Amino acid sequence: MTTRRTRPAPRPPEGTPPRTELARQAREVLAADVRVAHWAADGSGPGTASLAAAELARAATELGLTPDRVLAGWDRARLAGLVELHGDTVRPGWRLRAWDRDDSAVLRGWVALFDAWSLVHASPEGIEATAVAEAIEAVPQVLSLLQLSAGPVPVPVLLDLLGQRVAELHEERCEVPYAPGAVGGPADPAPPAAPSDELNALLLDWALEGLAAVGALTLEPGHATLTPLGNWAVWVKLEQICVAAQSPAGNIEQPAADMLLGCASLTPGPARAEYRAWLAARTVGSAVAELLGVARGEDALLRGLAFEALRVVGAPAEPEVRAVVTHPSLRPYALLWLAEYEGADPDDAQEVLSREEATWLWVDTAAAVADHGETGLLVRHLDTAVQGTVPALLEEVRAVGHPRTVQVLVALAAAHPDPALAKAMRRAAFQVHTGGSRA
Repeated sequence: MTTRRTRPAPRPPEGTPPRTELARQAREVLAADVRVAHWAADGSGPGTASLAAAELARAATELGLTPDRVLAGWDRARLAGLVELHGDTVRPGWRLRAWDRDDSAVLRGWVALFDAWSLVHASPEGIEATAVAEAIEAVPQVLSLLQLSAGPVPVPVLLDLLGQRVAELHEERCEVPYAPGAVGGPADPAPPAAPSDELNALLLDWALEGLAAVGALTLEPGHATLTPLGNWAVWVKLEQICVAAQSPAGNIEQPAADMLLGCASLTPGPARAEYRAWLAARTVGSAVAELLGVARGEDALLRGLAFEALRVVGAPAEPEVRAVVTHPSLRPYALLWLAEYEGADPDDAQEVLSREEATWLWVDTAAAVADHGETGLLVRHLDTAVQGTVPALLEEVRAVGHPRTVQVLVALAAAHPDPALAKAMRRAAFQVHTGGSRA
């Protein structure tokens, strides 16, 4: 048995305003972006990710903003989850719908914008992508220093810290060059030169301006200071790290498949806590990709659990989930996920599935139970079928084309206490297996 070491979660910084005040400040930062979002989502806006010149001019006139501010507001509204693009349709995001009444929605929207600061403020031209990426990766340490200082920090101090961190990252990513005559030979390229102080200064200015643009800090000549929102956001990130370090079941370092299997026996509450800890230790993009990769596999139990974990991810997973709707084995799960994401009650979400999709999902769930559950649970699973009767279910199951249909029917026949129904299931399994309709 592994003993889990925990660390206490960090306390909110002294003087942190209450959530209501932080939400008020976030609403102020995003006020113009919310106006643009309402304009776009009420049918006046564009049907694509970009604004045409005519739409830009019309929005500027109607909203009383400059065209540049409208364009920035459109980008920021999408990054903050205020609007969503569904094909050629712009829809209000749930955060926009809840904007005036839900402080949590407001703060989540602002944090999403804070996380996207490097997209809000374009990087300087002519700089290699690798140097920009290293600077972005070094920014959390800069933010930590700003928070620990609890006040203005001179820019030269921040520049020194950024330079040290970038140098560390640079060394970590460069392979040790081969000695002459060693395997690989002298033709191996030397590692690229470390970024210069001048380049680091340029990148620091860009990062500070980007963070200031989203309301995370203020810039004065020669120094920078975190805003209350920025201070709170850094604390939230530190808290997430501590949550990740306290993974309840110890699965934080496991790949997605092993983590999900480790959660299979947990009740919903502890399972969600485990998902949150696992997700907190990874970037959203990589975590979603790994979960969907597992869902595409052959294990039906992992497929269902992967989508449960994706429910914990929430809005950031929406584009990737929507993209797999066309994947036959993922379609029912994706449709249910999207229905719940868009506000449907989980008990009513099944209504978005066609009869065939609901039957396919029933077979997939039965396969998960047959592989990992108890025989009694498999028999009880019959009661969840939309068909209402076993003969109707068997008729539609035979036609649905699920690759595990035969195994599911054989397992049901072996587990069912009614000899007549068990015989009908064996007959249906034989028909699917042979491709015929033998009685």
